[in-house]
Amino acid sequence: MTRIVADISVSLDGFVTGPAPGPLNGLGDGGEALHTWAFSDDPEDRRVLGEGTARSGAVVLGRRLFDVVDGPGGWDDEVGYGAGVAGRPAFFVVTRAEPRSVRLGALDWTFVTTGLPDAVAAARARAEAASAAAGRELDAVLMGGAALIRSAFEAGLVDVLSLHLSPVLLGAGTPLFTGGTARSLVQRDVRVTSTATHLTYDVL
Repeated sequence: MTRIVADISVSLDGFVTGPAPGPLNGLGDGGEALHTWAFSDDPEDRRVLGEGTARSGAVVLGRRLFDVVDGPGGWDDEVGYGAGVAGRPAFFVVTRAEPRSVRLGALDWTFVTTGLPDAVAAARARAEAASAAAGRELDAVLMGGAALIRSAFEAGLVDVLSLHLSPVLLGAGTPLFTGGTARSLVQRDVRVTSTATHLTYDVL
């Protein structure tokens, strides 16, 4: 069965952005350090990044994150989810209203205005179809932001949590978790590089 995987980079003090995030400063002040591992030449970092992209049959993100990646300083042919590889996954954006225009129109965007559960269900269905076409199991990946991942946890929608723990203290910013329902996790994998500790948990 297609898994729902929450996959995100986080600081040692639990933030997924630095202070003052916004459309032109998506990761906040100092937040670029969270993603140093994604641009690292370390073979294990490259392996983790490649495996994550390869397993993605569909990706879910929130509207704020979409506005950042589709903005003027956002993704391009060399930077972004699946950049530089053939066949990027389909993207599902949870939003109240569709944008008037999309800069990254070459990518497969679906705007879901009926809520997170519907977006996750649509992404799961697309990932299952992609799995059948590829002849291997693919996941539906929740890439953020933090509010979307927290909501997915609260709704019991997450099967796997994949954290990329960066060796940085941001002091403030957007916290990944703030309260909420208690969850039990089972640690399945730990990979340590010079730029991050990559952690994988099953969510019970």
